[in-house]
Amino acid sequence: QLECPFCRRACGSAETSDCLPLLQLLEVLGPAGGSVLSALGRSGGGGAAGPTPAGLGLRLSLGGWGSLVNPTGVAACRRSGRLAVAHDGKKRIHVFGPSGSCLQRFGERGDAGNDIKYPLDVTVTSDGHVVVTDGGDSSVKAFDFEGRGVLAVREGFCLPWGLDATPESEVILTDSEAGALYRLTADFKKGKLKKCQMIRSQLISPRGVAVSQTSGTIVVIEHLKAQGPNNGSTRVKIFSAEMDLIGQMDSFGLNLLFPSKIHTTAVAFDKEGRVIVTDVCNQAVICLGKPEEFPIFNPLISHGLSYPVGLTYMANNSLVVLDSGDHSVKIYSST
Repeated sequence: QLECPFCRRACGSAETSDCLPLLQLLEVLGPAGGSVLSALGRSGGGGAAGPTPAGLGLRLSLGGWGSLVNPTGVAACRRSGRLAVAHDGKKRIHVFGPSGSCLQRFGERGDAGNDIKYPLDVTVTSDGHVVVTDGGDSSVKAFDFEGRGVLAVREGFCLPWGLDATPESEVILTDSEAGALYRLTADFKKGKLKKCQMIRSQLISPRGVAVSQTSGTIVVIEHLKAQGPNNGSTRVKIFSAEMDLIGQMDSFGLNLLFPSKIHTTAVAFDKEGRVIVTDVCNQAVICLGKPEEFPIFNPLISHGLSYPVGLTYMANNSLVVLDSGDHSVKIYSST
């Protein structure tokens, strides 16, 4: 099978992806372009999920092809409202202001100590540092908002992937190849690593991760190995702050709630502590409920997304979705 270079959908060698002309229409039409999918009878949520709820609307769209190249991660600074986006451009990190203007670009592509070879995810700590996982040299790198490299941790990781910051400026980190979850403690201002502790092992290819800012609950997305001709499936696991397993649900279980295959890629907590995930199969963002009621199924956005791979919440509770299908950051807020 081949993959479309834009939306990553698999297709046979005799087929042609219908993605490119739709993306060109979306780019021309801007935010209104979300209606194109419905006009062609292909609603973003697979039909059953319905349109975006009336209380949530697209407020701002940033980036686009040329500005962002195959973006992989997005994070918000709760204190300043700035957004950090990791992508494959010459400068790997773009920082956007609350109004959407690009404030800073840093993280050169290269082989020097603080250069970024291949960014996989990004987070922003409460003390204002941008932390990036670099799949190119299996490291974790931290920068201040001016782009100065303050710390690089290279020892002990196989393939560090997803990460999220706690309110105490610790970083929870997945190692996809090692099947492990780490807690990284550092004094970023002094550029000193204090502790890097494995807090969970025997996970299956963990990637996306999120930490509740109120309870310390941790959610991890595992990518399960493919069985037969399928592309594999995903599993959402929820752990308490003490790393006890609270609940889990794989793609098969979610299919019992929703009549379409679900493939989760990114996860976040909203301010009420509900688990929110992106689904690339249905081009949707879905609420799975609080850990104690997990899982419920409530589509939040089922319209206007191409290939959602990143998710975060801003301090004003705006929902930020990173869409690598059209290389953009989409910000939704209550209307």
